[in-house]
Amino acid sequence: MTAPIYYLPHGGGPMPLLDDPAHAGLIRFLKALNGKIAKPEAIVLISAHWEEAQPSVYAGDHHGMLFDYYGFPAPTYAYRYPAPGAPALARRIRDLLQAAKLPCALESTRGFDHGTFVPMMLINPEADIPCLQLSLLKGLDAVAHLQLGLALQALRKENVVIIGSGMSFHNLQAVFAGQQPELRAASDQFHQWLLATVGSAELSAEARLAALANWQQAPYARFCHPRAEHLLPLHVCAAIAGGAPAQVVFDEELMNHKVAGFCWQ
Repeated sequence: MTAPIYYLPHGGGPMPLLDDPAHAGLIRFLKALNGKIAKPEAIVLISAHWEEAQPSVYAGDHHGMLFDYYGFPAPTYAYRYPAPGAPALARRIRDLLQAAKLPCALESTRGFDHGTFVPMMLINPEADIPCLQLSLLKGLDAVAHLQLGLALQALRKENVVIIGSGMSFHNLQAVFAGQQPELRAASDQFHQWLLATVGSAELSAEARLAALANWQQAPYARFCHPRAEHLLPLHVCAAIAGGAPAQVVFDEELMNHKVAGFCWQ
């Protein structure tokens, strides 16, 4: 059974869990996925909020929580997401990466960061599907993250759902600037490039992966992503999908800028 791959926005900190009105569309979208993801063997999440010197995968039986935000109400530091771990799958990921001549470390103490527990509390509040996280790579090199995804293509046929958790627009200075037409015009250009690059059936797989490797050449790329950590989960997902075109499943304004989500079936 071929499982789906998603690149999803996870919003600002815990705001989706607080029913923030600015996140209303995203909240509806994430909750609706509860009925669309059939029970997989496990879910692998690539979160924008975990970077390591080498690929690292959580291999514990159970997860703690990592509240990697600050300044929010006290209840947001008491969340729990008790999904079981998937240690056998973690070892399988390590073996796939090593077979591709990529190093891989097994991690057993790191908790779920908000790039994982925020969307998962909405997608699968029952917490009955095993979950694990796979890290990004320090240095945030696009080609390295494409190579990471290409090494993990076999997971799709093992009924493992892949979720890249990030944001297709992530310039916090621009977000906090509020509604600024010139900033929105800039981010819209990158947004349209991303939709066309990831979703167009006219591009070959090779051309799509090459465009993602050179994403910094896109219009206003570095304005939208001063750091690439919220974009690169997309690269891992696109490579796991083999460079196939994705369906655009989310295309809405979030905190004054358009944000996209994609699915590969």
